[in-house]
Amino acid sequence: MQTLSAVMVHVLGSLINLDHPGHYINWGFIQISVANLTVIILMVIVFILAILIPFHRPGGGGDR
Repeated sequence: MQTLSAVMVHVLGSLINLDHPGHYINWGFIQISVANLTVIILMVIVFILAILIPFHRPGGGGDR
């Protein structure tokens, strides 16, 4: 009997077909895959959100 995590990995792995060549974007001498470009863009968005969204400070009050 398979564990739940093994079943989930199998189900999620079957949703994306990885049996084909990657797609690439060329800008002169720069070549990057669409997957890597997507990850970089998401990382930049998370970084910007981490800077802009204020953190909750326990104890309330004003600025220190």
